[in-house]
Parts: sequence; C-alpha cells; structure tokens
Amino acid sequence: MRVGDSRFASCLTTPLSHYKIPGKREPLVTSCGLLLHQNPHFCLQTKALNGLAPSYITDLLSYPPSIRTYQAMRVGDSRFASCLTTPLSHYKIPGKREPLVTSCGLLLHQNPHFCLQTKALNGLAPSYITDLLSYPPSIRTYQAQFKFNRIYKAGDFILGGLFEIHLSSAFPELSFTSKQQDLICYGFDIPGFRMAQTMAFAITEINRNPSLLPNVTLGYSLYDTCLTLGGAFRSALSLVSGREEQFQLNESCVGSPPVLGIVGDSPSTHSIAISSVLGLYRVSLVSYYSTCSCLSDRNKFPSFFRTIPSDAFQVQAMLQIIKRFGWTWAGLLFTNDAYGRNAAQSFQSDLAQSGFGCLAYVEVLPWDHDPAELQRIVTVMKTSTARVVIAFIYVPFTVHLMEEVVKQNVTGLQWMASEAWTTDPKLLTLDFMPYLGGTLGIAIRRGEIPGLKDFLLKIHPHNGHDNSHENNIMRRFWEHTFQCNFPPLPSEWVDAGGRVCTGQEDLATAEAALLDVSDLRPEYNVYKAVYALAHAIHDMLHCVPGKGPFIGHSCAGLRTIQPWQLLYYLERINFSTPFGDHVSFDENGDALPIYDVMNWVWLPDGSTKVHNVGVVKKLVSAGEELILDEDRIFWNFESKKPPRSVCSESCSPGTRVARRKGEPVCCFDCIACSEGEISNETDSTECTSCPEDFWPSPQRDHCVPKSLEFLSYHEALGISLTIISLLGTLICAIVLGIFIYHRSTPMVRANNSELSFLLLLSLKLCFLCSLLFIGRPRIWTCQLRHAAFGISFVLCVSCILVKTMVVLAVFKASKPGATDIMKWFGAMQQRGTVLALTSIQATICIAWLVSASPAPHKNTHYHSDTIVYECDVGSTVGFGVLLGYIGLLALLSFLLAFMARNLPDNFNEAKLITFSMLIFCAVWIAFIPAYISSPGKYADVVEVFAILASSFGILVSLFGPKCYIILLKPERNTKKSIMGRGGAAKM
Repeated sequence: MRVGDSRFASCLTTPLSHYKIPGKREPLVTSCGLLLHQNPHFCLQTKALNGLAPSYITDLLSYPPSIRTYQAMRVGDSRFASCLTTPLSHYKIPGKREPLVTSCGLLLHQNPHFCLQTKALNGLAPSYITDLLSYPPSIRTYQAQFKFNRIYKAGDFILGGLFEIHLSSAFPELSFTSKQQDLICYGFDIPGFRMAQTMAFAITEINRNPSLLPNVTLGYSLYDTCLTLGGAFRSALSLVSGREEQFQLNESCVGSPPVLGIVGDSPSTHSIAISSVLGLYRVSLVSYYSTCSCLSDRNKFPSFFRTIPSDAFQVQAMLQIIKRFGWTWAGLLFTNDAYGRNAAQSFQSDLAQSGFGCLAYVEVLPWDHDPAELQRIVTVMKTSTARVVIAFIYVPFTVHLMEEVVKQNVTGLQWMASEAWTTDPKLLTLDFMPYLGGTLGIAIRRGEIPGLKDFLLKIHPHNGHDNSHENNIMRRFWEHTFQCNFPPLPSEWVDAGGRVCTGQEDLATAEAALLDVSDLRPEYNVYKAVYALAHAIHDMLHCVPGKGPFIGHSCAGLRTIQPWQLLYYLERINFSTPFGDHVSFDENGDALPIYDVMNWVWLPDGSTKVHNVGVVKKLVSAGEELILDEDRIFWNFESKKPPRSVCSESCSPGTRVARRKGEPVCCFDCIACSEGEISNETDSTECTSCPEDFWPSPQRDHCVPKSLEFLSYHEALGISLTIISLLGTLICAIVLGIFIYHRSTPMVRANNSELSFLLLLSLKLCFLCSLLFIGRPRIWTCQLRHAAFGISFVLCVSCILVKTMVVLAVFKASKPGATDIMKWFGAMQQRGTVLALTSIQATICIAWLVSASPAPHKNTHYHSDTIVYECDVGSTVGFGVLLGYIGLLALLSFLLAFMARNLPDNFNEAKLITFSMLIFCAVWIAFIPAYISSPGKYADVVEVFAILASSFGILVSLFGPKCYIILLKPERNTKKSIMGRGGAAKM
C-alpha cells in the first residue's frame, strides 16, 4: 500500500509533541512509510486537514455507500470528493474570498488554499479512502474520537475557548498495535480555570444585556489544552469541525459552523500553529496572551486578533524605561521558542535602530534546564559589567535560573521582567527576593470586572452530572480546592483515608485563589476578547439588507453565518469597556497597546508585593508615552537609587567618543577635542571646528570670539608711541619757530634757511605719519600710512641731499679757478630738485595704490586664539620699491656728506649731515629684519619706532647744534665765526 497500514491512521491522531522537532529530516518511525519520512509540518498539515478527519472517516465507514461521500466534511456533499480529484486549475486564484460553490458549506466558502492543501495531502487521497473503506473493522476502530476536558453551554451561536486549565500532561506510549489512550492531564491551574470562567461570565453578562445581541443567546465550548501544542491543536480543530457523531443535512446543504470564533490560545507557539490553519477557513482566533510579534503578519495569519499588546510594543515599552534611567549596557536572556526568539530579535533590532545602548551578552536558556549550561550563563552575568538584565522568559525557566543565581550569590543586578513573569507569585519568595527585589517589569493591563467574584462563588460541581470529559472540569476544580474526590473513588484514595467530595462544601469559606479578583490581567484580556466577538456578531446581525458589505450588498443570514463574514466585522469593532479602556484592532489585528509598569517591593516586615508604578501606552498619533511615579519605585541597592549600567561613562562636552576596536559601540574612550575644535553635546562622535573668527573655550565645549589684536591708542605701548610722536612734532614746531624768529642771523642764513624750513616741515610730517600706524586699521589708514611715510621721508631726505650738494658746490666754487658752479644750485634749482625727487616717490605710491592697494586684514596665522588686525601691504614689490627709493636717497646723501666732512669751516654742516644719515641708515637697516620677525601688532611698533628714531636722529643731528648756538651761544652766531677757516669748529 502507498502509505502503510493502520499506522497511517495513528499518525493522524498522535500528539504532535511525539514527533521530532520541525526541520529534522530523520524519521521517527521508519516503518510508518512516506508520512513520517517528511518534515513533521506535513503531519501537522495532515491534522489541519483531518482535524475533522477522525470522526468523519469513522462516520464514513459506518454509513451506507450512498451517503458516505456526504460525511467527508461538516456540511459537504459529493462535491468534496470532486474537490479532491478535480485539477487545481479549475479552482479560483488563492486569496479570493468568493466561494466557488456557495452551497458546499464550510470548505468552499473559504480560501481555496484549503482545497489545495487537501490535494497536497491527498494527492493520492481517493485511493487512500477507497483502501480505508476496504479495511476490516479491527483497523477501522483506530479512528475513534479524541476525548477532551471542556466546559460547554448551548446557544444560538457558540464561541470557542482554549485555556490551560492543567499545567502538564502525560502522553501514552504509541505501540501502533492497540487503540491509543487518552491524554492524561494533571497539575490543576487555578489562574487558567479563572480565565475560562471569565469567558463564561462575559457570555452570561452579554446574554443578560438587552442592548447587545438582543434576542440572541451566546453559548460557549471551552477546552482544556493541558498546556500542550497537540492538545491545543486538537481542541481548536474539534471546535471548528464539530464533534457530533451524525449530521442532519437538508438538500440545500446549509447551516452555521460549530463555532463562529475562538478565544485563545495562551502560548504564542500554540497560536502560530492554530492560526496557520484557522486562517485558511477565515475562522477568527482572538488571543488573550499570545504576544509574539510574528503573529502581526497578516499574510500568514489573516484571521488572528489579540487583546494583549505584541512583543513589538513590549520591546518599545522596555526601551522607554531603559532610556528613562540611562541604562546603555545590559544583558539579554530569552527562551528558545517563538515567544523568546521573536522578542529577543525585536529587542536587538529596535535597540540598534535607536542607537541608545547595546548588549553585553545574549544568552538562550536551555529547554532541558541543563545545570551546566545554567551555571555558565549565570557566570557570564556575574562577571559582566552590565548591571541590568532583561529577560523574555517563562516562569519555569525563571525559577531554575534564579536557583543558580542564588547558588552563586549574584547580587547587585537590576532585573527587567517581560509580561510572561512580571506578576507571577511563584517568584515572590524569601529565597529569591534578595536578588529579584526592585525588579521592574511590564505587565498586562489590570482591569476590573464587576460581578465576576459573585459569578465564581456560584460555581458548583453538579454532583449528579456524569463524570465524562465533556463537562468534568468543574468537578476537578472542586477536588483540587477541597482536596477530596468524587465517587467512584480510586482504591488508593480509599486506602489513604482521603475525603469524599459531597458537593456541599462552601466555596466562600475556602481559601480559594480563584476568588482573588484584585489583580485581573489576562482575565481582563479574555473579557475584552469575548466582548469583541460579541460586538462583531451584533454589528453583523444589524446589517441592513441591500447595504451590506458582501457580494451584491448582501448581509449575513442568521442561519447561514460564516466565519469569514464575522471576520469582516471583527476587523472594524470599536467599543469601550466598563473599566474605560478603548478596544479596537489595527490593520494587523493588534489592539491599541497599553501596559502597566510593575515594581517588586520588599517590605520592612519581610513580606513582598508587586505594585504598579506607572503605565506605558501607544499614542493614537504616534510614538509611546511612559508615565512613571519614580518616588514609588523600590531600588534594591544601598543607595536606594537607580543603578548605573554603562560600559563607558558618557563623554562630556569638549571630548569625543573613540570606539574601542573589537568591542560593542557602547564601550569607548573619551578624547579631548583637538585645538580649534569643540563638541557641545554629550557623547559626541566628532568635534567640529569653530568659525574663523572664533576660538574654543578653555573647556572646548563652545566657541568664543577670538581676541582682536592691533596697536591701540588704549594700551601702554600705543600711548607711549603717540606721546613720543606728538613730542617730536612739537619739537619740530619749536625748532621751526626758533629758526623763523632768528631767520636773519648768520647761523640760519648760512644753512640755507629755505631748505631748513622745508626740512623741519617734512620732519614734522614724519612724526605725524607714525600716528597712522596706531589704532584699528581701516581702509584709508592702510592706504595712507605707507604713502605718507614714504613721501614724508623722501621729502626730508631730498632736502638733506640738496643741502649736501649745496655745501659741496659752495666749497668747490670758493677754490681758485673754479667755474661758476653756483648757477646750478640757485634757489629755484634747489626747490626743483626737491620737488622732482619727491614726485618720483609720489608716483611710486600712486602706482602701488592703484595696482595693489593695502587693506585691513584679519591674520589668524600668528596666534590660533587671536586675530591680528593688520594692514596687508597689498604688493610687497611696491613696498620694497618705496623703501628702496628712500634708502637710495639716504645713501647718496650719506656719501656726499661723507666726502664733504673735511671741508674747512668752523661750522661744516656736512659733518652733521653725515652723522644724521649714518643714524638714519643704521635705523632702517636694523628695521628690515626686525620688521620681518615681529608678529602681529609688533610689526607696526617696529615700523613706528624706526620712523620716530630716524626722525629724531635727523632732527637732533642737524638742528641740535644750531639751536644750541642760536640760543646758548649767540656770540658765535656771527658770520666771522661761521666762515672762520683753519680752525676746528668750537661748539
């Protein structure tokens, strides 16, 4: 046979957890033929298609051939068999919701992917079913129904529910030779039972509400999944396929499905598996506890909704808390399942995208709680410098982890808990609180459900009811609460003297955890999920014919409602709970997220509690809002303050971050900004240069204007040079006055009074031109200073040169046989010579100013923190020619005067000229290197000093002796004395 024998049927009914982990290709049972040699997802799809198969195929075998084909599905006919054998090209394109055959019930009203999967699984199906019909009864019995623990109540419309009422289960051994035993569940879970009762209460409350679903009664079918994927999957498929042994079909093949929607499941892994199948039928699954962000993928899970925020928002909420306290260095722990992996991946991605912090370590907790691996993980936590630990883990993993933490005594950690273990009382023990005290966690939003406690008090085991799987959960709760047993009693219970349950026990007097409704969190999500489905049904039933959303503006019929029609309305529900929370779903099926922020408090009396210290919610506009009451937060540290958890302390302004090679980006060194650069932000990655006119502050955290340097009238040096300049001008004026007053004396007349007056005037201009070098440089001062200096000194030196030439001419003319040389040195010739020589300098200055005019310039090259405000000469050549021309005239004057120094005369002016030119040349020769080597304003000081020194040298050398004779030795101011020959000048 193509797929073996009865083991094929067994494969369909075996819990999925008995198969190997998806992705492993090694067969579990090599004798099971083709099926188990495939990836176990194939078997999961088998169950997806044949979740209705066990009872259907059994029914099919027991009915006459004429109606066997009708039993292949819930409300189908022979077209189901046709679907199995019809070529795929005959069906509509996947993704279209319009039914192929509207009267074919559930199957063809769904996405045609169902039929495609039917063919994928049953490509050989027609012959398989034929083979199955030919098997003897001994093999047919392997297709018996599964037995479930459930709570059931009839109604016009049934809502399904999946809850973990038992925490663990035991699978019977699969021998493949006898009928498989039922799943054994144990470890009664009060919170899970309370969630199931919350759904029952919500439906009861809705049925009593005249404004919501009037004249319609909701029923419920609640299954215990025993916290197993196999149990959850079987329960879900039993809900959507029904459990009746016979179906009464009319000719039109119409009817409502067994359930319109399902509330559940809790673990994300379960919801992923279930939604992948229910999405094909467009059966709505509204989860109250599955947080995996992967479930927001509408392409994979088109009919999944949830009233709990996804891990994507939980991650954002945690990041908001981390940012609030500046924790940039943390460790991450997660479980190796869909919940842990997706949460960890989302956290790492969002953390990297935010650029706020980084992870010191990322560790995966082992499924088998391997002690060696747990020891290694805790050692990593202990040796790490990260003081914050973020954990996306379940309670059992947390318990084993904390046992190792206690063993190694790892204190001083700030824990951040995911919603999976934030409020679990199993961890609030005296052993763990020294380590977990102060934990901050994200918790499901707490709500209040008025009337729930009274409803729970009315729970009764219904002692007269049979103890079948169909309604036995109440009895198990009663036995768990009162530690008794209902008849028939197990022999070992009787031998041990155990109590017998009477059903008369008072639940109100028992210390039942069930009645604690002070902290309803997942229960509140269940409550919102039920109301969401109820509002969707209400809106669907109030559709106005002709204005409906379906084909031809039709509405859903009361007796022909299909799950995909309810899905349309569920996507659009919008209501508020009595507690004041708004409920609606976005385009991904996620409700508007909100979380409570919880803190673990260790009270002085040794007791512990988890209290609310804030809330984080997603705003309708954009972003998240974190509201924290930091004064209420308990910190489990000596400082009673939030801990510091950073790899490297923040770099203050004035420094930049330097990444450490091979380490996370949060580990870095702080390096001071280079000269001329600043950083004005904390943890700046680079320093920026200041503008040209600015300079960093001493802390290098901001730019300050550079100091402006120039030779100012307000500084001591500028004041001194100004006084000296004015003093020289005054002396020139005094000397000029003396000469004018004594202009008729031989001393004045003998020394060419006109040239003397002109020389004094030029010296006066030389003294005054030095003032142009003092003060803030401006366009006109820069242009005038060198021109005035050059022309003034040329005028001065020209007068001296002409005087020297006149002296030589006079003595030449006095020699016997001399020609009439003095006709060339008359007054007009002297004036003309001075004017011509000065005009040349004026021409040089004009050409210089026109071609490359000097201008103010801000020089930043001398000092990095100072702007030297100076006059740029514009053309160095022009400046050099100006100085060179002055030097040429001065040198010529010096040479002529030097030649005439020994001419006989009591007062030989050539000696004075020689001395004055010697001083002049010495000053300006020394000026050149001093000017070049002087930075900034000191270059102007050198030039002013050279002007004043050379001016004073000429003034004193030429006019000092004359003034001495005129004022102090008037007896020598005679022509005889001046023209006396043969003797040395007596001064």
